[in-house]
Amino acid sequence: MIRKPTREIAIGRVKIGSDNPIAIQSMTNTKTENVSATVEQILALEQAGCEIIRCAVPTMEAAEAFYEIKKQIHIPLVADIHFDYKLAIAAVENGADKIRINPGNIGSRERIQAVVDCCRERNVPIRVGVNSGSLEKNLIEKYGGVTAEGIVESALDKVNLICDMGYENLVISIKSSDVLMSIRAHELLAEKTDFPLHVGITESGTVYSGSIKSAIGLGNILYQGIGDTIRVSLTGNPVQEIYAAKLILKTLGLRKGGISVVSCPTCGRTQIDLIGLAEQVEEMVKDFDLDIKVAVMGCAVNGPGEAREADIGIAGGIGEGLLIKKGEIVKKVPESELLETLRQELIHWS
Repeated sequence: MIRKPTREIAIGRVKIGSDNPIAIQSMTNTKTENVSATVEQILALEQAGCEIIRCAVPTMEAAEAFYEIKKQIHIPLVADIHFDYKLAIAAVENGADKIRINPGNIGSRERIQAVVDCCRERNVPIRVGVNSGSLEKNLIEKYGGVTAEGIVESALDKVNLICDMGYENLVISIKSSDVLMSIRAHELLAEKTDFPLHVGITESGTVYSGSIKSAIGLGNILYQGIGDTIRVSLTGNPVQEIYAAKLILKTLGLRKGGISVVSCPTCGRTQIDLIGLAEQVEEMVKDFDLDIKVAVMGCAVNGPGEAREADIGIAGGIGEGLLIKKGEIVKKVPESELLETLRQELIHWS
């Protein structure tokens, strides 16, 4: 996989674009005005591996809350702005490391210019965001509906507007809940610009359906070398967005580190609660910073062979199980001790 070259942009202490690692983002779902609740959620997201966090700024109180939030977290803080240019300026003045705006709903050129001037003064990047749901009527008419071509033209129009104002510290995001449209739009956009791209499938759904749609959409886009920062948008606890994003990047070979768990789908030979065991293992390994593969197998007959490519594996039998290292059986333990046996092995590896 060869990543398409883009400009380097600094969002606080995190750099995206160029050959920097693809950064993982999320967005809080607390009321930003509630500083303690927002900080609590951001710290949990940091712990999960979030590298950039965005907060909604619907009120002046929310913009002013950035000042206190910023002092208590450790990752770049992004302000999500709609409609009111004064909120964008206030968020920047209170420490926002980046702002997300759609210039189309900010208002007049003068108001956009005021936001740009404020960001230029502090060298704060602007993420120019366009969603398929807010595509301009003239572009819908031009392309006969909401299309990838229309989304790209809308985004580039807004980028060119800000560039004409003398500011090019920009990130672009184009989003749609239509996965195939999103893929096509990113392919088109990557051909037309070298600004770094924020990639995501918007309104993708619940943790279950949204993770699948995001994996397909982001997987296709990232596999083509497109994308510099991502968010998996899920209806649920935003911590789940981080786990999904990390797994997508790891599956594509774009991120190392963290334990990868593989498990068999179970069959009639399974004699243990493999489903429950695999879920427990997947939760347990989150506490270990190891770049290894762990296999959880339900059959003591085929388990050693199936786990051969894993660094450590466990395989169940009738009331008992095997501990396997590099495909070799190390010892047999009671089923009730399988999880703890694996935990102790991981502690030893640490």
